[in-house]
Amino acid sequence: MLPAIFGLSGPVLTDDERAFFRDCNPAGYILFGRNVETREQVRALTDDLRSLHGRDRTFICIDQEGGRVARMKPPVWLPYPAGEAFDRLYEIAPASAIEAARANAHALGLDLAEAGISVDCLPLLDVRQPGAHDVIGDRALGTEPMRVAALGRATIDGLARAGIAGVVKHMPGHGRSLVDSHKETPLVTASAEELEQDLAPFRTLKDATIGMTGHLRFTAWDAENPATLSPFVIEEIIRKAIGFDGLLLTDDLDMQALGGAVPDRAARAQAAGCDIALNCWAKMDDMVGIAKALGPMSAKTAQRLDRALAPTAAFDGPADLAEQRTLLATRDSLLKLA
Repeated sequence: MLPAIFGLSGPVLTDDERAFFRDCNPAGYILFGRNVETREQVRALTDDLRSLHGRDRTFICIDQEGGRVARMKPPVWLPYPAGEAFDRLYEIAPASAIEAARANAHALGLDLAEAGISVDCLPLLDVRQPGAHDVIGDRALGTEPMRVAALGRATIDGLARAGIAGVVKHMPGHGRSLVDSHKETPLVTASAEELEQDLAPFRTLKDATIGMTGHLRFTAWDAENPATLSPFVIEEIIRKAIGFDGLLLTDDLDMQALGGAVPDRAARAQAAGCDIALNCWAKMDDMVGIAKALGPMSAKTAQRLDRALAPTAAFDGPADLAEQRTLLATRDSLLKLA
């Protein structure tokens, strides 16, 4: 199995994509707005992806956070709030905020399970910092590490109740970024002592089965390389200081925070210690290049992938609308408290 996750160009697989994916056998796939049109179409697409290699448990992920980051949109799918809504509630009623975040994630997870999606790139454990770029902004669960961790754990628990695996991101923390890493490389000059605040939520949730790196340079740790490409950050900070031993994905390798050709970025990320190279934009030349540049999946990565997917389950019918309505009613009644 190739240690890569690839995007798709449209709502159905092209002949070239089908042949390429069958040949290279990637670890998984990621869906975007261009891939989702109707409930029936998305389920047919994810069934098709699973059938390529006969794996019932296939890593099929999406960025369905709520708020401004939602690939599956109304009116076909329900809207969900951004993380900031739960942060506001936590300010006055922590237990209610945790319950609301769990109910919200469970309801959202039912939509994903019905669509045949097994993994959601949620929750963000980035600690929001004043004056930072709004690339994180209202997506964050708060400015206080333990609050972020508590709401993040509730989100993972809610997704799991629907058979969906969550992804903690963006390790080792994106909350201090002064620029958008989609467009340029953020440089974080905070001291190692200050960065302990950023690490704290990830350390609390170190037993999460999947994590994602961020493309930021931290002068306290490695002034030359973004975290995704830094052996020091991945081994000494993510694996040791945080204690994370789950499946580690890169953030999208197409982002302009990284330099060089995309296949070279994938090879450098693997060499730095990332388990899986994530490439989102379905550019066939880049995907073929990545397949050539990457080494085989290690036994440790395969174990981490199996562990991450073990609790997931394909949903064989429509979402349980009665259960979903109950969950959303619980969420909304609690959010009104804020």
